[in-house]
Amino acid sequence: MSHRPTIAASRAASTRLLMVDDDADACALVCDYLTPHGYQIEIEGDGARGLERALEGNFSLLLLDVMLPGLNGIDVLRCLRERGVSTPILMLSERGEEMDRVIGLELGADDFLPKPYSLRELAARIRALLRRDRSLSSPRLEVLFVGDIQLNVGARTVRCGHNSVEMTAIEFELLAALMRNAGQVVRREELARGVLERELTAFDRSLDVHIGKVRRKLSDCMNCEAPLKTVRGVGFVFTLPGAPS
Repeated sequence: MSHRPTIAASRAASTRLLMVDDDADACALVCDYLTPHGYQIEIEGDGARGLERALEGNFSLLLLDVMLPGLNGIDVLRCLRERGVSTPILMLSERGEEMDRVIGLELGADDFLPKPYSLRELAARIRALLRRDRSLSSPRLEVLFVGDIQLNVGARTVRCGHNSVEMTAIEFELLAALMRNAGQVVRREELARGVLERELTAFDRSLDVHIGKVRRKLSDCMNCEAPLKTVRGVGFVFTLPGAPS
């Protein structure tokens, strides 16, 4: 079943969200809660149609359920990222579907929220993702150099020697935070609050997945182990050149 309502707080509302979820009741609750906050929400209940709408529409953010008729959310996510769609994507899934969450993050989801979720928590996650995405258009002159890695904050680019490294917004911000503190351990809680803009729960592996992706991308570019180390139980450190491994 496909849902096509568009609910707006006002005609001037500019923040368009696409929610792809076949749970009509959940969609109605989300619309009722978010609309007064200035969001314009469009809904699709079918994965294939949701993919079409995401490709053709100019949305600020996508809310994408994992379990969908026609085409599941993981496949929709994969198709969008393969086609170069960089719109922030917040995945929704039933509790206990840890593998779906890990796969989703690996494929480029920006965040994951398990069901049932608090509407206040959903709104907070949306605000955090939109703030991060909008910061991409705020130029800064800061350029970070550590060893062969160069991170240009204003241009939003990462280079390893002469090669560029593609990063998602979250991966970029995590690497920037670690490079700004190169040689020092940055605690997990600090990274979660500063980049993910939330506290980590006991079983939240999203930070580890994002860090793992940054590490692999740097390793592939450098053809050697990346200078990004895990300090078990504490956090992560971007090691300085010549530092012992």
